[in-house]
Amino acid sequence: MKIAKISSLVDILNGYALDARLFNDQGNGTPVVRIRDVMIGKSQTYYSGEFPPEYIVGPGDLLIGMDGAFDIGVWGYQIAILNQRVCKITPKDGLIDKEFLKYRMSVLLEEVEAKTPFVTVKHLSSEKLKEEQIPLPPLAEQRRIAAILARADRLRRLRRYALELSAGYLQAVFAGMFGDALSGAQGFTAMGDLVTITGGGTPSRDVPAYFTGTIPWLTSKDMKGEFIYDTEEHVTEEAIAKSATKLVPAQSILLVVKSKVLMHRLPIALAKVSLCHGQDIKSIQCQETLAPEFLLQVIKRSEHRLLEQARGANTEGLTLPMLEEIPVPHIPLPLQQQFAALARRHERLRGQQREALRQAEQLFAALLGQAFRGDLGRRWGLLGGNCAKPSCRF
Repeated sequence: MKIAKISSLVDILNGYALDARLFNDQGNGTPVVRIRDVMIGKSQTYYSGEFPPEYIVGPGDLLIGMDGAFDIGVWGYQIAILNQRVCKITPKDGLIDKEFLKYRMSVLLEEVEAKTPFVTVKHLSSEKLKEEQIPLPPLAEQRRIAAILARADRLRRLRRYALELSAGYLQAVFAGMFGDALSGAQGFTAMGDLVTITGGGTPSRDVPAYFTGTIPWLTSKDMKGEFIYDTEEHVTEEAIAKSATKLVPAQSILLVVKSKVLMHRLPIALAKVSLCHGQDIKSIQCQETLAPEFLLQVIKRSEHRLLEQARGANTEGLTLPMLEEIPVPHIPLPLQQQFAALARRHERLRGQQREALRQAEQLFAALLGQAFRGDLGRRWGLLGGNCAKPSCRF
């Protein structure tokens, strides 16, 4: 099996040092590829100055972010300028298949990142990248492997897209069902008059036994979706009894009130089981006149105003008075319950979509590992070709 240096297989173009003072988000000039844009494949940042034309990138170009996580992405439909700390790699004709290169580089970059020392942020040098070596199978075998990986890659992207499409469904239904009431035609009541808001606490880390129980204990980092089923840590009843944390019932609304993510979004979720939580979260228990699924959407509609308050003079985040003042429209309970039933069906569908995405991600990761350990041909030979002989291991 041939071993080849990256420098012999690709041309690497480092990004141009643009004048950041000429960046804008009003669409003036040419889009700029920054590190954060590499995996997205498009940019909302523009550059209004002059630049050398050789730093233009276009659809299908392979780009690598060289700070933080070392990612490789395929640029989308825009014509854009390659900014510093991003590089473009172009395969040399007849040596390496472009699709194979994309997948092989993703594995290589993980390996390089794992062995790169850092104090704050990891940095990748293009000169160091050029010196890396990879086993290189024949072009026909490269294309066969890339085709198998591309099928799994398409599957996971379709699963991810389906999950994204369903994300905004409930908000649209909520607005359609309660549009008049949301405009204030039927009046509002302050949320503080309709709910009980509970703070949290952290059991002592000095007593490891406190974290050996079965009761979920939630922190802001666990708030990754609108419905919480489980957490990373579990505590004992003794831990709850001897700390400020409290056991809150299922169907409690959980809201992060202290976190850096409040600069960008409002983490909110509905507990599906009884649990307890840290002091960076508040839980909201509804009176009998409120359906939790309904109130969760009411709070989400106040997200913009709450985030502005969290970013304002109060640097501690969201306070109890801010939450108590959220206006809740007057909606008959049967109509709330009708929406709640729809929300539960929607969440079951979302759960199925998340599981399908998890399986697709797992399949792609497994195939990627098998491909570059050399057993993809043996296990998936029915998809074309035969790579069982030792000389095909790469």
